Amino acid sequence: MARDYPPRPLVGIGAVVFRGEQVLLIRRAKPPRQGEWSLPGGLQKLGETVFAGACREVMEETGIVIRPVGIVDVVDLIERDEATGAIRYHYTLIDVAALWQAGEAVAASDAADAAWVGADDLEARVAWSETVRIIDEARLLCATGAGAG
Repeated sequence: MARDYPPRPLVGIGAVVFRGEQVLLIRRAKPPRQGEWSLPGGLQKLGETVFAGACREVMEETGIVIRPVGIVDVVDLIERDEATGAIRYHYTLIDVAALWQAGEAVAASDAADAAWVGADDLEARVAWSETVRIIDEARLLCATGAGAG
């Protein structure tokens, strides 16, 4: 199915991966939000659980092995074509909090770059306020151990 101008919403999985106080970010190599720093993630595959999808996407994009902790939130990303008003992108994004287990962050697959970022540098790198909010909520989830899963 086409990712732009889809006939129905697509399910995406994002992973908020922590290594100590740092969070793993990737620079998106493809639309939507191409060139922006974001969470690693991608489309859920048929027959794949949300946690398995998060593990797969993080491995594909960064080479990092993670341990999912819980689901943080579900976010809608809907972008319209400015000229026609048609829906250009419609994703239902399931964000998963996770902890780093092994590996070094190396950009691969759909990522142009990958980096561990501290809280003091987060808002300077991340353009979408929803991503910052999700990271903050994931940090609380990991700190309390209140994850569902």
